[in-house]
Amino acid sequence: MHKLDRNREILCNYSGLNLSNAQDLLKTLQQLRQLVIEEGDKIFSEWRSHIERETFLSSSRNFAYYLALRRHDLRQVQAALIPWGLSSLGRIEGRVLANLDAAIATLGAICQADPNTLPTRPSLEAFFEGDRLLQQHTEELFGNTRDRRRVRIMVTLPTQAANNYEFVRDLIQRGCDCVRINCAHDTAVQWSAMITNVRLAIRETGFPCKILMDLAGPKPRISMAIAPKASTRLYRGDCILLTGNLPTTICSDCFQANCSIPEVLNQLKVGATVWIDDGSIGAQVESLTPDGVLLRITHANLKGNKIPHEKGLNFPDTDLNLSPLTDKDLQDLDFVAIHADMVGYSFVQQPADIELLQWELERRHPINPPAIVAKIETPQAVRNLPELIVQAAGKQPFGIMIARGDLAIEIGYQRLAEIQEEILWLCEAAHVPVIWATQVLENLVKKGIPSRAEITDAAMAERAECVMLNKGPFIADAVTILDDVLTRMQAHQQKKTPQLRSLNSW
Repeated sequence: MHKLDRNREILCNYSGLNLSNAQDLLKTLQQLRQLVIEEGDKIFSEWRSHIERETFLSSSRNFAYYLALRRHDLRQVQAALIPWGLSSLGRIEGRVLANLDAAIATLGAICQADPNTLPTRPSLEAFFEGDRLLQQHTEELFGNTRDRRRVRIMVTLPTQAANNYEFVRDLIQRGCDCVRINCAHDTAVQWSAMITNVRLAIRETGFPCKILMDLAGPKPRISMAIAPKASTRLYRGDCILLTGNLPTTICSDCFQANCSIPEVLNQLKVGATVWIDDGSIGAQVESLTPDGVLLRITHANLKGNKIPHEKGLNFPDTDLNLSPLTDKDLQDLDFVAIHADMVGYSFVQQPADIELLQWELERRHPINPPAIVAKIETPQAVRNLPELIVQAAGKQPFGIMIARGDLAIEIGYQRLAEIQEEILWLCEAAHVPVIWATQVLENLVKKGIPSRAEITDAAMAERAECVMLNKGPFIADAVTILDDVLTRMQAHQQKKTPQLRSLNSW
């Protein structure tokens, strides 16, 4: 049997080993290390041609090792390492080989193994190289942070930011490190005014603030809907005829609505799930007709839902074959490529999508194109995340936004927490900064008082490199509170690692 296959067999079946025995545990770790290197080097070799950026080479190799490591269920090994006072590998993301080498070297010393059979113990500098690279890549994307807080705060600018300089300056003074301009709203004239106000506030306050411009992307939505004569609200069991054209006549039997991207309708199949208005209305494709797609409502408010004018559509069961850059996006890129520090890329799903945006940016700004932030919001993007990271970060500064709104609808709410964690782990392994987005402190932003749950969510967001707030009447207060929460939490937690600050409550 090939040695690698034998190692894999041992790792898959611990029944023949006594992992409470230091010698058996050492043997297992050494075999794991060999597997990680061999499998990881194979992954890295497949990526190498896509990596032009020298600063990403070390990160991509560590990323490949992490993917190789996580192909194996190591829970028994983790449990066996804990009584020896060794790392249980639970925080290995940013330093895979260094962490393994340190654990093996220490366990080898305990076992009095021949030093020639053990890897060299990494230096402190080598051990924490991943932390340094993540910080470097984060600063390349967001610039320097304020001295007292590691995690950045991003704020989505409302229209008033175009004509209210004091509002923008106040956000930056309170702790906003980055602003987001949503290209789905407003115009280039208003965007230009917002940017002018941000630049002026940077000069006046002395605080840095980067600008992200978020392309709208191919977001299907209902542009217009009309109700049957006898009803004004949607209930479970009702039907909607979804068409590619604006409805012109009132049907006596069901609601009618149009899809803003008609080609989506040709890709739907009977039984496919459809969500409307950020998941507040659920439906299933009942039949395909010459007039359009007939949907049957499966989820709705007990009191019914209002007619969904200008509401988004999600198709989680359907792999939509749509270009990630619409005609509007291409027009907006003429402005964005010149004025933005970062481009938010909506509905990116495969490496070719990244390559397309890189090409369009280079055409418009060949010397120093903006960084890219890929929004992860579909199952396809989750599946292709490693290749998306390599294609983008291998060429330019890059970040990931966990777009929890669409992502929750697409993968199912019950999987959101699990997938969010996995995205954080993979990005940390690749030393890629993450933006924690959607509904952060939403009650506070919109109503002025936070819910208990969203304060906990904001505290958990400390494990990302940036947290995004959406617009609302109390956005300035939300920045102040989020700044306080993140500053407090970094004394207790850094990424996945608890910090043992002295407790002052007892």
